[in-house]
Amino acid sequence: MTIENINWSERLNPVVRSIPPSGIRKFFDLITEMKGVISLGVGEPDFVTPWHIREACIYSLEKGYTMYTSNQGMLELREEISKDIKGNYGVSYDPRSEVLVTVGVSEGLDLAMRALISPGDDVLVPEPSYVSYAPSVSLAGGNPIMMATSVEEDFRLTAHRVEKAITPNTKILLLSYPNNPTGAILNRKDIYEIAEVVKAHDLIVISDEVYDKLTYVGTHTCFSSVPGMRDRTVLLNGFSKAYAMTGWRIAYAVGNSDFIGAMNKIHQYSMLCAPITGQMAALEALKHGREGMNQMVQHYSRRRNLVMQAFKDMGLPCFEPGGAFYAFPDITPTGLSSEEFAERLLMEEKVAVVPGNAFGPSGTGFIRCSYATSVEDLGEAFRRMTRFVQRHGVKVKTIVNL
Repeated sequence: MTIENINWSERLNPVVRSIPPSGIRKFFDLITEMKGVISLGVGEPDFVTPWHIREACIYSLEKGYTMYTSNQGMLELREEISKDIKGNYGVSYDPRSEVLVTVGVSEGLDLAMRALISPGDDVLVPEPSYVSYAPSVSLAGGNPIMMATSVEEDFRLTAHRVEKAITPNTKILLLSYPNNPTGAILNRKDIYEIAEVVKAHDLIVISDEVYDKLTYVGTHTCFSSVPGMRDRTVLLNGFSKAYAMTGWRIAYAVGNSDFIGAMNKIHQYSMLCAPITGQMAALEALKHGREGMNQMVQHYSRRRNLVMQAFKDMGLPCFEPGGAFYAFPDITPTGLSSEEFAERLLMEEKVAVVPGNAFGPSGTGFIRCSYATSVEDLGEAFRRMTRFVQRHGVKVKTIVNL
C-alpha cells in the first residue's frame, strides 16, 4: 500500500476522531479572512502586556537567559506564586514541592487530568463550560458528566446539583469560577456547601481560577482556602487574563506535593519546562504588576456596565456577569438559533460573537460576547448588532450609544 492510499481517519485514535473542533476557533478562523470585522469572540484582553513586564523579558534576553529551567519552573517564580496565594487567600504552599509552572492553564488542566484519571473514571463538569474541559477529560480516558446550570439560578453550580450528578465512578469535580462563558460566580455559601459534598463523597477538585482577579461582585473565594479542601484541590491559575499575557503561555498548578510531583512527571516528559522568557515576565508581573492589573480590571468593570445597559436598550435579556469579561445574552427574541445568530451577524454586520451552544447544550439560545475590547469598538459593534436585531423582529428600546 502506498502512502497516498492510507485512510488516516481510520488510523486515528477514536477518542480524538470523535472530539469536535473548538466552536470558538471556528469563528476566529472565519474572521481572519474578512475585513472590517469587530470581534467580540475570542477571550483575550485588548491591552498589551504592560511595558515593565515586557522590558523585564527583553532585559533577561540581553543577559543571556535562554536556557532550560527546572522542570517545575524557576524557584524564584514559584516562591512569588506561593507568596501571592498566601497574601490573597491565606493558603500556604511550599514553593519547592507544591508549585508547578505550566505552559498556560490548558497544560495544567491536561496534566491534572492525566495524572488523576484512570480509564472509566467520571468527572463532573458544570455547563455551560469552557470548550476544552470535556475534551480534556475524554483525552485522559475519563467520562465527562455535564451538570447543566441555568440563567434562572444565575448559572451557579449548587451542592444539590453536584450531589445529584455523582455516580459510583465519580472521582473529580472540575470547577471554573468566575465562569467562562457566562461570567457567573459562586458566593462563599455556595462553595462551602459544595465542599461538604466533596468531603462526603471523597472527591478531588480541580479548580480553574484564572479569572479570580476579574471579580466585580463581592470577593472571590479560592476553593482550596475552604477548611479541609487544601489537600483535596488542584488549584490552577495563570497570568493570561489579569496581566494581559495570553501569548506568553505561563500559568501554574498548586496542590499536595504528591500530586504536584505526579503532574511534574508528565510535564517533564512532554513539555520539559515552561519558556524561561515567559517565566521572567511572570516574575516581574507578580512583583510589580498589581497597579497595572487593577487599572485593567477597572476598565473591564466599566465596560461590563456599558455592555449590560447596551443589551437592555437593545431588548435582549442578559445575565449580569459577576466576573471574567464575558456577557451571555439571551438571543431567543430574534427567533434565531445561537448558530444562526452568530453566523448571520458576522455575515450581515461583520460582528463576531460565539454561539452559546459551543459551550454545551445549556448554552443554547445564548451567545457569548467578550467585552475585553475598546469602548469605541464595543460602541460600533453594538450599533451594528442593534440594526441586526431590529431586522429580526426585536423591538429596540433605545438606540445604543456607548
